[in-house]
Amino acid sequence: MWDPSTYLRYGDERSRPFHDLLARVGAERPRAVIDLGCGPGTLTATLAGRWPGSRITGLDSSPEMIARAAALDVPVTFGVRDVRDWRPAPDVDVLVGNAVLQWVPEHSDLLAHWATELPAGAWLAFQVPGNFAAPSHLALHEVAGRGRWREPLAGLLRAAPVDEPVGYAALLTGAGCAVDAWETTYVHLLPAAGADHPVLAWMEGTALRPVRAALDAAGWADFRAELGVALAEAYPVRQGQVYFPFRRIFVVARTGAHAEENS
Repeated sequence: MWDPSTYLRYGDERSRPFHDLLARVGAERPRAVIDLGCGPGTLTATLAGRWPGSRITGLDSSPEMIARAAALDVPVTFGVRDVRDWRPAPDVDVLVGNAVLQWVPEHSDLLAHWATELPAGAWLAFQVPGNFAAPSHLALHEVAGRGRWREPLAGLLRAAPVDEPVGYAALLTGAGCAVDAWETTYVHLLPAAGADHPVLAWMEGTALRPVRAALDAAGWADFRAELGVALAEAYPVRQGQVYFPFRRIFVVARTGAHAEENS
């Protein structure tokens, strides 16, 4: 279960990659814009402001997230949908996937299908975290592999579920797209306020969801306490804050490498 409030705890930090991604999308008057994995809808709402004449739709597999999004007073249609089952309609000129594909096994196959199913000249833009070798994830795997946690958490934590920028660029170029791919490491300055380590609080909104779902209340409390100790060692508090580097991978592809600009 996704918790919108927990996810939005670091809303400013999580929103910046979305805006950096969309800055490279050159669509002027798209007919339909789809935001896959829209979460609580706050970022999807900005698309309505950028393209006021377009039909904007936000889709997410979490009913909790869509309930939060549907409460927004914005000209956007929100709905519950699994990314793996979605296929583009003929008028989808912009497809956005912001920090969602890392949750989808074999998403490279989906990207290849979307690249050929979208109309010529459409924009496919996505970003995924590229921090699976970061100290935060290494600490998570190390704690989860300890004796007490090994059995209940077996198979829940994934190795790096995303490709590198070159891999995505090659995939989509091979599908006939013009591709812009890059990576950025953001250094988030997280205030060290309260009892919990700030990186632990960050991870509760995303990477720790499967762990929390697998443990009872007492087990979860013990696990997060152990992980908090490991994270405090990996990310010490300095000047009242934690310096949290976070690498992200960005791809913007235009279907039909020689497509004309939308009229």
